[in-house]
Amino acid sequence: MKIGIISDSHDRIENLNKAMEMMKDEKVSELIHCGDFTAPFMINELEKFPGNVHIVFGNIDDRYRTTKKVENSENVKLYGNNFEIEIKGKKIGAVHEPFFANMMAKSGDYDIVFHGHTHNKKKEKINDTLLVNPGELMGRKEKPGFAIYSIEKNKIEFKELR
Repeated sequence: MKIGIISDSHDRIENLNKAMEMMKDEKVSELIHCGDFTAPFMINELEKFPGNVHIVFGNIDDRYRTTKKVENSENVKLYGNNFEIEIKGKKIGAVHEPFFANMMAKSGDYDIVFHGHTHNKKKEKINDTLLVNPGELMGRKEKPGFAIYSIEKNKIEFKELR
């Protein structure tokens, strides 16, 4: 099973759609957005993903209108500032800010923790927990990209938009 991880899309609909198309080709079945999608209309785009979408708020997201929009969504679930879920036996955490992601990873309660905010892709190991920033979908600091996590292989692969 593969999970797509994106962050910091900042209203870039075209980049989000390209990323989701690439994920479809890679047979990604779940999607995590680590915040800073920005406007509630991005939920319309995320709803096009064929599987479950898990999102957390970033520091610039429109919280009130997004919460209202997600209430009627069938496949997009909003968790607030952070979440923890279990998929196929892997305990997964996500949050926008790296400070909190580091705390989550250091707790030892997770197999993998995802975050965004810095717009820089990163993968590191903290004790037994993998800590990952998928980079930015926006394309301001780096080429627009995302990450794919293979649960069976416990492996992260970074992708750039084509």
